[in-house]
Amino acid sequence: MNYVIIDVREPDEFASGHVKGALNIPPSKLMNGAKKLKDVPKDAPIIVYCRTGSRSNTSAHILQGLGYTNITNGINKEQVEARFLR
Repeated sequence: MNYVIIDVREPDEFASGHVKGALNIPPSKLMNGAKKLKDVPKDAPIIVYCRTGSRSNTSAHILQGLGYTNITNGINKEQVEARFLR
């Protein structure tokens, strides 16, 4: 399955290592409308992750508020790679 993977950490954290192909959209950018996702269908499978799962949980709720319906909290980079990118 093809996922849209969103790393919701800050740009400096993203630069230190991230899931290959992940978009970097911190929660503050999501709250401003997530312009990077304008072409993503509202029902596309989206995985959000951060370092501990806290920001990704918050971000999942923000995305739901924007109308996205198929969101998974992947917790962190390692778990996303192990669970979804085999």
